Amino acid sequence: MKRTLQALTVLGTLLIFSCEKNTTFLITENSVGPLEKSSPISELETLFAGDSIVRDTALAQLGSSNKKIEVFEKGGQHLLTLTPNTDSIPTISNVRIMDPRYLSDKGIGLQSTFGEIQKKYPIKKIVTTLNSIVIFPKQSNLYFTLGKEELPSDLRFTTTDIEAVQIPNEAKIKYLMLGWE
Repeated sequence: MKRTLQALTVLGTLLIFSCEKNTTFLITENSVGPLEKSSPISELETLFAGDSIVRDTALAQLGSSNKKIEVFEKGGQHLLTLTPNTDSIPTISNVRIMDPRYLSDKGIGLQSTFGEIQKKYPIKKIVTTLNSIVIFPKQSNLYFTLGKEELPSDLRFTTTDIEAVQIPNEAKIKYLMLGWE
């Protein structure tokens, strides 16, 4: 009886641990995988211990403030491009998601469409640029860029405001970014 109880306890513990959600490729408002909004730049090697961190040393030597940090998987897959802020203790101000395995807590990733974005996030603002449109959801640090080639031909070469109803539901995401200020 005692062995049966011990076996059930061990089995129950294993079941609980196996049900934990894998956050390796999870995007939330305050984190991207192991990276958190408050994580200092100095901890990147620890946070991405199994991956490769690439810093642009040429720009750093020139004193440029536009020092991007790229995170690659050991197999070579580009995971993230990070932009540090210039605070006294630098953290990350912007994250560009490069790998389609990353998904927001609402299930949106690089392979999602505008229709899927609209179902999961209420739209706060749409900004039109020369080559793209940027979608800013309400109450979210995420933002999505769609290439103008995804739009109907009469909207591709204009810089006038574009409304959500003019964007096809099947328009694919070009860039997925997370901005922390």
